[in-house]
Parts: sequence; C-alpha cells; structure tokens
Amino acid sequence: MIPAARESLARTRRLVVKVGSRVLVQRTGRPDPRRMSAVVNDLATLNRSNRDVVLVSSGAVGAGMQALGMTRRPTTIPDLQMAAAVGQSRLMTTYDRLFSQLRCRTGQVLLTHGDLKDRRRHLNARHTLMRLLDHRIIPVINENDVVSIDELKFGDNDRLAALVAILLQADLLVLLTTSNGLRQPAGDNRTRRIPTLQEISPEVLALVHGGGDPLATGGMASKLDAARTAADNGIPVVIADGRKPGTILRIARGEDVGTLLLPPARQSSLPGRKRWIAFFHKTQGTLHVDEGAVRALTLLGKSLLPIGIRSVEGEFAVGTLVGVAGPDGLPVAHGLTDYDSTDLRRIMGKRTAEIAGILGSKDYDEAIHRDNLVMLTNAGSPRNPPGEGDT
Repeated sequence: MIPAARESLARTRRLVVKVGSRVLVQRTGRPDPRRMSAVVNDLATLNRSNRDVVLVSSGAVGAGMQALGMTRRPTTIPDLQMAAAVGQSRLMTTYDRLFSQLRCRTGQVLLTHGDLKDRRRHLNARHTLMRLLDHRIIPVINENDVVSIDELKFGDNDRLAALVAILLQADLLVLLTTSNGLRQPAGDNRTRRIPTLQEISPEVLALVHGGGDPLATGGMASKLDAARTAADNGIPVVIADGRKPGTILRIARGEDVGTLLLPPARQSSLPGRKRWIAFFHKTQGTLHVDEGAVRALTLLGKSLLPIGIRSVEGEFAVGTLVGVAGPDGLPVAHGLTDYDSTDLRRIMGKRTAEIAGILGSKDYDEAIHRDNLVMLTNAGSPRNPPGEGDT
C-alpha cells in the first residue's frame, strides 16, 4: 500500500533528479558504469512516459581527477577548474552514449550562480530548459566549475538542484546520495530511517553528523538545506540511496523509499521576481535595524527607510542583496539595496528629508523598497510581506 503522504508523487509530471559524486564514481574517481546505467535507465523510462525529467549531475571533477591521475580532490580553484574541464566532457560523453542507447536525447547545460543571479540570464536559462523539455530532451545540468570562482559558486550541486527545481516549478526534487534518507537512533547502536518529515527542525539538524566525503562537496546537511529551500517553494523532496537500481522509479511510483520532506501546510505564494530575490541571490552584507523598522516591515509591509538602520555590516554596491536583522540579531528580511554600503553608513539613522543634504542628491527615499524586499519567517524561510498574499 502506498503511504498517503506519497500518493501525490505518483502523479508528478516534472521532476528534477540530483545525483551525487559518490553515487556516480568509484572511490578512485573513475565513473561507475553500472550505477550510471541504472540512473539513466530510470530517467529514460520516465522520459518515455511523458514526464519532464531534469538531471543535475555531479562527477565532473571526480572524472577529471581519474583522467589526470589525481588521488585527492584538489583544494585550489585553478586545479578544481582544470579537473572539471577534463572530466566534464568525459562525464557528458558517457551520459550521451547511455541515453542514446535508450533512444533518449540529452542537452548539456552548465550554470554558475551568476547565471541565475542576473535577471535576464535567469530568464534565458529558464527559457532554454523549458524548450529542451518541450522537445523531450533531457537536460543534464552541472555547475560550470571551469569558470566559477568562490563568490559565484553554488557551493554544491544540492543547492543547484533546488534552484533548478524552483526555476522550472518542478513537482518533485529527488536528491540521490549513499544513504537511504535521514536516519535517527533506534537503540543498541542502531539507526532507523525517517520516512517522512513535516519540517527541518533543530532536532532534525542535530541528527546530521560528519563532514562529507573527499570526493563530494555536499553531505546530509547540504541536502537538508537544499530540501528546505525547495519545500519552502511548495516542492516535495525525497532524499534516497542512489546506489540501488530502480530507486528513482520507485520514488516516482510513490513507494516508501528514502526520506520525504513535505512542503509546509501553510505557504505564501511569492511572485516570480520575489522568488528570484529570495532564492537566487547570496547576501553580501547585513543592515541592522531598530525595533520600529522591524514593526514597519513585518506588520505594516513598509519599505526600509534609512532612519531605521542602526549599523551596516559588509561592503556592497547598489542593487546588492543584503540581509536585514533586528535588534536581537535574528534575520527579518532579504532585499536589494537602493544605496551602496558607504552611502548607507552616511545616511543611516537620518530622516528621508536629510538624504540630499548629506549625499548631495537623493535618488531614493528608501534604503530598500518593499518591492525589493522578501520577509523571512522565524525559521528563516521567505514569505510574502503583509498585503501581498500572506493571510
């Protein structure tokens, strides 16, 4: 019998599947053909049943390490980029061959955080991916490590997969790893699988141990963070063991595999542009505000004015995404600034009428306009401000 929480998974029409490095490659870094074939077989089956399938695949750096004779994952950006450049073509060649044998076409898509941070490139990426899906072509996505640098990196492909799922408004995100979901102590040094999660609470995070694998940049903590990001956008997430053949098909049939994270029962539907602000940017600084500003933002849905700012943390330009924190240091909102950090330090605590006299001109009344603000819940998840669909 299919558990009630899983029934809807059998009706998903569009799913994003992320496969981690440890699923795809042997410990030496050499791609494991049997595991790759198993993943491809499942995805091809779903594709032929008219489901939209997107594959987010790790493994390029690992494949490059094997080709270059490296025994340890590089630690410098140039060496990582070199390994990725060598390994990406080998990884994609293998995928193309395996999918072609099953009469499925693939398209390679390499992304950086900068691609999704820039609004125009963000929309172009979506249009391209949607066009591939319209033609029954399976996008194979990876972070473009060859040109990425620290501040542009997603950090790992778990987050990339969550952002792609949001970008495409997927019905399901599957994160394949080497564990059949999240596990909890069961006594006598044993553990048991957690079938379903309603939320990622501090107690759930406390179950995560270890620092990951040297061939991988993620880990269970990364997966839980990515899962929460997707779930906050109404996308259910399953974390499961990708080493077992048929795992993806079993999940897509609604079987009780891995750990299922359900979206919150009460959700706010963010408009497309605010989803872009909330999830496709990284904060580059923090504005610490007073209690009056917190009330204006959270209860009245107002813009953030300079008078409510008490201190400015970080260095950033106009239009940068920054965090907004209350007097207790807890996050209140994320938003795109109308002034850079230097000017904000000069006008913080000042009335709007004083801005022109201090800066020589006044381009905006607000430090952050409400149209460029995304409020955060107590758990740090984005939500609509008052008056924009939040009831």
